[in-house]
Amino acid sequence: MSKGRLRIDVSLSIAHSFRPNRLFVPTQPPLPSSSQPHPFKFSRQNFFQDFNRLITTSTPDNLEGFLDLGLNIPANESSLPENSRVESDLAEEFNFLRDSLLDSGAECRSSEDKFESGTHSNDALLISNAIKICNDSFGDKTQKFLRQFRQKLNESLVVDVLKLVQNAELGVKFFIWAGRQIGYSHSIPVFNALLDVLICDKNEGVPEHLLREIKDDDMEVLRKLLNLFIRKCCRNGLWNLALEELGKLKDFGFKPSRATYNALIQVFLKADKLDAAYLVHREMSDSGFRMDCHSLGCFVHSLCREGRWREALDLIEKEEIVPDTVIYTQIISGLCEASLFEEAMDFLNRMRSNSCIPNVVTYEILLCACLNKRKLGRCKRILSMMITEGCFPSPKIFNSLVHSYCKAGDYSYAYKLFNKMVNCGFQPGYVVYNILIGGICGNEELPGNGVLELAENAYNEMLNAGIVLNKINLSNFARCLCGAGKFEKACNVIREMMSKGFIPDCHTYSKVITYLCNASKVENAFLLFDEMKRNGIVPDVYTYTILIDNFCKAGLIQQARNWFDDMLRDGCTPNVVTYTALIHAYLKARKVSNANELFEMMLSEGCSPTVVTYTALVDGLCKAGDTQKACQIYGRMRGSGEISDVDIYFGTDGNSQEPNVVTYGALVDGLCKANKVGEARELLAAMSVEGCEPNHIVYDALIDGFCKEGKLDQAEEVFAKMSEHGYNPTVYTYSSLIDRLFKDKRLDLVLKILSKMLENSCPPNVIIYTQMIDGLCKSGKVDEAYKLMLMMEGKGCHPNVITYTAMIDGFGKAGKVEKSLELLGQMGARGCAPNYVTYRVSINHCCAAGLLDEAHQLLEEMKQTYWPTHMASYRKVIDGFNRDFIISLGLLDEMSKNGSLPVIPVYRILIDSFCKAGRLEVALELHREISSSSLFLSADRNMYSSLIESLSLSCKVDKAFELYADMIKKGGVPDLSDFFHLIKGLIRVNRWNEALQLSDSLCNMVS
Repeated sequence: MSKGRLRIDVSLSIAHSFRPNRLFVPTQPPLPSSSQPHPFKFSRQNFFQDFNRLITTSTPDNLEGFLDLGLNIPANESSLPENSRVESDLAEEFNFLRDSLLDSGAECRSSEDKFESGTHSNDALLISNAIKICNDSFGDKTQKFLRQFRQKLNESLVVDVLKLVQNAELGVKFFIWAGRQIGYSHSIPVFNALLDVLICDKNEGVPEHLLREIKDDDMEVLRKLLNLFIRKCCRNGLWNLALEELGKLKDFGFKPSRATYNALIQVFLKADKLDAAYLVHREMSDSGFRMDCHSLGCFVHSLCREGRWREALDLIEKEEIVPDTVIYTQIISGLCEASLFEEAMDFLNRMRSNSCIPNVVTYEILLCACLNKRKLGRCKRILSMMITEGCFPSPKIFNSLVHSYCKAGDYSYAYKLFNKMVNCGFQPGYVVYNILIGGICGNEELPGNGVLELAENAYNEMLNAGIVLNKINLSNFARCLCGAGKFEKACNVIREMMSKGFIPDCHTYSKVITYLCNASKVENAFLLFDEMKRNGIVPDVYTYTILIDNFCKAGLIQQARNWFDDMLRDGCTPNVVTYTALIHAYLKARKVSNANELFEMMLSEGCSPTVVTYTALVDGLCKAGDTQKACQIYGRMRGSGEISDVDIYFGTDGNSQEPNVVTYGALVDGLCKANKVGEARELLAAMSVEGCEPNHIVYDALIDGFCKEGKLDQAEEVFAKMSEHGYNPTVYTYSSLIDRLFKDKRLDLVLKILSKMLENSCPPNVIIYTQMIDGLCKSGKVDEAYKLMLMMEGKGCHPNVITYTAMIDGFGKAGKVEKSLELLGQMGARGCAPNYVTYRVSINHCCAAGLLDEAHQLLEEMKQTYWPTHMASYRKVIDGFNRDFIISLGLLDEMSKNGSLPVIPVYRILIDSFCKAGRLEVALELHREISSSSLFLSADRNMYSSLIESLSLSCKVDKAFELYADMIKKGGVPDLSDFFHLIKGLIRVNRWNEALQLSDSLCNMVS
């Protein structure tokens, strides 16, 4: 063999020796003999000497130091030459590495041991190369070479050689040769190493001819090898291969060992082959063997899992083993898996009676099983027993318990588990706090006050512990706080989490802003949005759209437009939802030009309108009173040809969206409110033709339209059609019918409608009750209305501010002003605050009854408790009141004429009443008060006229002329009656000349 080839072979052998160990390592390997050093455990100094020697002898011209298997090879390394000068220099260069390893601590020694355990000895390399290179089929030449290693044979050396050989034929021959050597015998690691060599495919057995070769040499060795292989197959779950090898074992005339039987039983139990395990056990018993405790535990567990716990007890008795904690725990575990909880608890009691103490594993198995089967009541008892006996569940078990009780809605006990955790020596952490708060606040339905208080308590505890909520739970917790009216605390939660290192993102802020807007807390939403920007978080289109949409709904269109402009300035592109919200608001406010301008901008920016956008256009135009254009848009959506008036909304591509049921609903409602019920009815027929099924909103709008026009017969037809299509009438349906019947004074039919509601399981709500109370009051049946209000409260339906206002107005019109004032006082005590309309009605009735001091006192109370600060708030106040009722008070006319808050009429009626009562000082004081207010932007002619008349009649002409001059100064236009009152006043104080002059001036003006 050439020197070059020799160098390559040895180098490959060295490289192969650094491959990871692939052998099966037993749990208790035999220790190496103390008389021989372990081949893996050579000193650091020898390691570096060998390492340097290998490096310095690898030059192509000098092969000293390598062993040429074709030459005369010495038995040891004493004949090697001493290190050359080059070798010494190289060794010196590697001193830094040696010193580093020698000086290192336990960690480095551990790392070195790990490195050494993955290498092979030089003897193993030499033997393996000799076996592979000498092509004599393990003949004389090979065996002659191996003689020098007889005294060195040990377990590690044989294992290393087998790993390096990687050839089944050669491996068996070396295995047989090694077994014949005196002073050496095969151990389990050696058998495992041989099996690794023999088996190329883990699903195949040992080749038959190799087994016979081993049998011919030593029957006992073959028996051990096959038993070991069967156990190895069992450990790998290969029960079918284990059975094949068991057959080979018996064919060779051997019997399985006790360990082999145990392994077979275990593999069949894991494969759920209980009958096969029974057959193996029977054969095992016939052979005089008994199962070990582990196999017995697995067997009884499998039997109990099948509900055959009596057979498990018989098996334990047959094996003559006294059950211990482990055996009992296996029984309980199997019974729990079979959902036999009563039997499991019986065995727990049997355990105690047999002086066998359950451990934490026993209890945790019971707990986990009960949790999986949702037996939460049983979990409480087990946990109590467990803690009493000093067995504390792990934090993971506590987490699972809290999660399960939260899922079951038992939040109170879930919170109590926190104290139990502390008593068991565990501090609640991030996971369990988030489980509890997430369980309480993560549902779609808002929690009750008591349950939310538990979440708040848990939050305070985690805050003190420096633990934070995750983003989802933070958003949900803030939502629940907003739902409970704790808006300030919801905002504080975000700030507190930030102080603990939590960094809220735009989504977190957007969620809370959404909750605030949905609760009509637009001012809080505005402040939080401002804080969001101060914290450097850039709002996204979703956040802007939420604010714009909700401020539009609140009537604050200018602020919504300001945010829209901010979006554009900050480079945040509005989406179709943003445009739609603002366009809809402009149309409802009758600002059509602004809406058109915005629509053109949307199209120019490439933002295509959706069916929602067109539906908003239809609804907005209807609310703006332009039902004709709304119908034109609907026509274009259906493809009814060119309609130039609405071309602006459809762009140049001519693409349109098909109207949906919401579009039809908006148009039907708009037509009905515009007293075009016939057209709305035709639209209902068109829906059926187009295949668009009307929903209950469409039917309700049409029924309401017919009712308002007094066409009850046609309303009844729509009502019947609605029922035919499977839609049950709602409270809104009944509300329209009841309202019409009260206007027609058909009280007998109202009672029938009420009975129908109860038959259809649709109990009256506050809207229905309020309509009936208002209708009874208008029919002069005030006492019956009050009885209905009391009955309403008795049924758990609490009156709202509209209900109280209707009742107060009813008492006032019936001349029972004292009763109306008494009811006004009761509102606050019953948790319902009066609003502007309530005060306005009460003041009107007090003035009409001559109770001016009470009226004045109500004005002062109104200013202190409820004074609308802007038109949007006022519109919220009157929202929900009957339109006829609001019109009767003159509020809508005042709002439309002045565009300002209608608080001046309250002063007007008071001033007029005090004037008529002759109490001019109070009237003048009220006038000075309202005149100095920023709300008094222009002169109120009626107010001035009343004061001028009263002052003239009271001979206070100079004061009357002062008010006249003030009215002219503020842009007021005097009426002829004002001049007549002034002339009469002058005559009363005998100032005839001035009266004549004023009369002449008046004549000249008229002429």
